[in-house]
Amino acid sequence: MYRTNTCGELRTSDIGKQVTLCGWLQRSRDLGGMTFIDLRDRYGITQLAFNMETNSELCQKARRLGREFVIQATGKVIERSSKNAKIPTGDIEVEVSELNILNEAKTPPFTIEDQSDGGDDLRMRYRYLDLRRAPVRRNIEMRHRMAMLVRNYLSNLNFLEIETPMLIKSTPEGARDFVVPSRMNPGEFYALPQSPQQYKQLLMVSGFDRYFQIVRCFRDEDLRADRQPEFTQIDCEMSFVEQEDVLQTFEGLAKHLFKEIKGIDFEPFKRITWHEAMKLYGSDKPDLRFGMEFKEITDCVKGHSFQLFDNSELVVGIVAKGCAEYTRKQLDSLTDFVKRPQVGAGGLVYIKYNTDGTFKSSIDKFYDADSLKRIAQCMEAQPGDLMLIMCGPSMKTRTQLCALRLEMGQQLGLRDPHKFSPLWVIDFPLLEWDDETQRFYAMHHPFTAPKPEDEALLDDPNRWGDIRANAYDIVINGCEVGGGSIRIHDRTLQNKMFHTLGFTDEQAAAQFGFLMDAFTYGAPPHAGLAFGFDRLCSIFAGADSIRDFIAFPKNNAGRDVMSGSPAPIAQAQLDELMLDIRQPISQ
Repeated sequence: MYRTNTCGELRTSDIGKQVTLCGWLQRSRDLGGMTFIDLRDRYGITQLAFNMETNSELCQKARRLGREFVIQATGKVIERSSKNAKIPTGDIEVEVSELNILNEAKTPPFTIEDQSDGGDDLRMRYRYLDLRRAPVRRNIEMRHRMAMLVRNYLSNLNFLEIETPMLIKSTPEGARDFVVPSRMNPGEFYALPQSPQQYKQLLMVSGFDRYFQIVRCFRDEDLRADRQPEFTQIDCEMSFVEQEDVLQTFEGLAKHLFKEIKGIDFEPFKRITWHEAMKLYGSDKPDLRFGMEFKEITDCVKGHSFQLFDNSELVVGIVAKGCAEYTRKQLDSLTDFVKRPQVGAGGLVYIKYNTDGTFKSSIDKFYDADSLKRIAQCMEAQPGDLMLIMCGPSMKTRTQLCALRLEMGQQLGLRDPHKFSPLWVIDFPLLEWDDETQRFYAMHHPFTAPKPEDEALLDDPNRWGDIRANAYDIVINGCEVGGGSIRIHDRTLQNKMFHTLGFTDEQAAAQFGFLMDAFTYGAPPHAGLAFGFDRLCSIFAGADSIRDFIAFPKNNAGRDVMSGSPAPIAQAQLDELMLDIRQPISQ
C-alpha cells in the first residue's frame, strides 16, 4: 500500500513503529547535519527527519526536493527533541529510512500556508492549490459534516431525499434564468432551476409527505460576497402541516446544527413580524446581536421651525451608548457614510448627551437645551450617549438608518461573528409594489398562501398592499439563511393569485398548467422551507463570504478564472443547436 498512516494521526503512543507516509512537501529546513521536511496531507502535518551522519545519500536526496513535491517516506516514529505544541503531531517525528518521489512539482505561485501571500484573484486562478490550505480545507470539511447532520436529522423525521430535474421550463417570475438550448428541439430552451419549487409541490400531490434535497440551484443575477450564480439549498416540503409545525421542525434542525457544530444550546428562537422588524430595525433580516432599536420621534421634534423635520413623513433615530465623546471628524465620517450612493441619505443629525448633562448638537440653532432633553427622553438616551437621527419618506428613511445602525454596530465591535442571534421573521406582505412597472409582484413567489383571515382582500385591489403572507424567514446575525411559506393548494385560490399578479388564464396555463392540473387531483395542504446552505456554512464559520465554502466558486463577475468559463463555443456546436449568435433569436 502507498501509506500505513496519515500525516495527522501519529502520537507518542506510536513511538517505535515503522510507518509509511505520503503527502506534499510543505517546507524543508537544512540545518547542516540534519534536514527536516514538513509533510502535509489532508489530515495534518508530520515532520520527517533525515540524518546526514547515518544516511548522507538519503539526506542529499531530501535536500533536492522542492515545495509541493509529492513524496512517500518510510521510517521509524521517534520522539522529537524540539516539540511543536502548535500541531497535534508535534511531539513526534519520523526518522526516514526510505524516500520515493511520487511526482515533482513546479514552485507554486503562492505559499500553501494558513496565511498565504496570494491575493484572491491569484488563489481563485489556482483554486486546486488554494484547496490544499488548511483554512479552506477545514471549511469544506465543515460543509460536509453539516450536510451529513442535515441528512441524518431529516431522515430520522421520515423525510425522503428525492432528486428533481435540472433541466426545467423557464418561468417569468423571480430572478433571471440560466437557459440551455435544446439540440433535439431547435429554437426551444430548458432553464436551470432557481429552486425545485414546483416539483416539490408535485411531490406533495404525489403523497410523499416529507421531502428534502440538498440541491444545486441557479440564478442569473448580480453577484456579491454572499451570492453565486450556482448555489446550494437545503430544500424541504411537508404535507398536512401548519406554520407552527414547519417552524418547530426547522428550528429543531438549526438547533441541532448549532449543538453539533458549535456546541451551543439555544432557547426558543425569537419571533417578530415583518412590520415589527421594519419598524424597529429598518430591515426584514435584523441583526439582533446588539440593540440600537429605532426610536420614532416625529411628533417630538416638529414645530421648531426646522423645516427638514417639519416637512418629513418620518423622523427616527438610534442611540449609540457611550459615544457622546465622538469627535467632529468621527461625526463627519458618519455623515459621509450615509451620503454614499449605496445608502443615499441627504445627511445626518446628531445630538451629544454629554456626561455632565449638557447637550451639543448639529441643530442647536433650532432646539434649546430643554427641547434637546425632551428628544433625549423620547429616545430613552442617557448622559454619555450619542443620538443619530435621520428623516424623510418612511420606508426609505428606515432603510437608510438600518445601514447606519449596522455601521455603528461594526465600529463598536458589537457584531461578533462568533456570537449568534437567530430569529424568525413572520407575516410578510404577500405582494410588493414596483414603481417602475406599476404593478404588484409576489414578495416570495406566486404559490405563497395569504393568511386565511386576509384572503378576502384579494378581491379589493385597493387593499392588496395590506395582505399578509403565510410566510416566514429564519435570520441569523442579520442574514436571511432560510425562508418558506404555506403553499396555496386550492386551484381556485391559485388562479385568483395569478390574476392578482397580472397573468391571463392563458399565460397561467402556459407557465404553470401542469401544476394547476395536479391540484385538481387532490392536493394536500402543504408548506415548505429552504435554507441557503452555502450561507449557513459561512455564518457558522464566522466568515463574510460564501466562496471559501464552495470547492470551485465563481468570482464577482460570474467567471471561473481557473477553467476560463464562460467561454465561446465552436461554430459546429452552434450549428448543431441552430443558433446564430450574430443575430437575435426570434421570439
